Amino acid sequence: MTLAHGRAFVLIRRFPHDLLTPAETELAYVGLGLHLGTPVSQNAAGDLLGHVRDEHIPRASPAVRLYTTNQRQDFHTDGSDLVGLLCLQTAKTGGQSRIASSLAVYNHILAHRPDLIEVLRRPFHWDRNDEQSPGETPYFTLPTIHDINGTPRIFYIGWYIRDAQRHPDVPPLTDQQLEAMQTLEDTANDPRFYLPMEFAPGDVQILNNAKILHCREAYADHDDPAQRRHLLRLWLTAHTFATVEDMLRDGIPPRQ
Repeated sequence: MTLAHGRAFVLIRRFPHDLLTPAETELAYVGLGLHLGTPVSQNAAGDLLGHVRDEHIPRASPAVRLYTTNQRQDFHTDGSDLVGLLCLQTAKTGGQSRIASSLAVYNHILAHRPDLIEVLRRPFHWDRNDEQSPGETPYFTLPTIHDINGTPRIFYIGWYIRDAQRHPDVPPLTDQQLEAMQTLEDTANDPRFYLPMEFAPGDVQILNNAKILHCREAYADHDDPAQRRHLLRLWLTAHTFATVEDMLRDGIPPRQ
């Protein structure tokens, strides 16, 4: 299977959203996802289908998720086995997708800075974006690199780690940790390591989060709300393989 054992990403063209109503498009897209896995919650509200668009809410705190803005999202992974994005509308300018092999990034750092690999294998503190359930801390701990079935896997969202610094009981990031994070980001952002992908309406990008880091460039939207950038997102627990730690496979727990 391409997603599990091959290049770990697919791009499907001409999803027939233009022949369907918005509700039919959502239903058909979820139906496509069900062939690959089970949709899991993407936020504390329990949403199984996410709308990736600029909600025009200033990001005054991490409670405003970055995907709901038009700001750049640096290379990262999502909290599921698979992430799928269906493009309904593109931006006026910008918004390009980029993907990079996390194993290529890992191997490059291992060859040049093996000491930083050891740093990335130790736990970091991650912000919960104010979406924690009652009784949970507003952060959790998890290494950036851990092994799944003997294969190193990068789980990384740099701004979650940096945002966790706002909590008084989270220890400050060490110089080694900051250098390791910067090295990971610099490597993924090196044109030798990433593949640019231009979305067109009807394109579906599906990524294996164990093997692919993805990035979204900043963008400017059209004035007409109907023409503004809009993607539908699925997080899926794969039917036939697991790529993330058990605590991540069910997405973000809905707030009780």
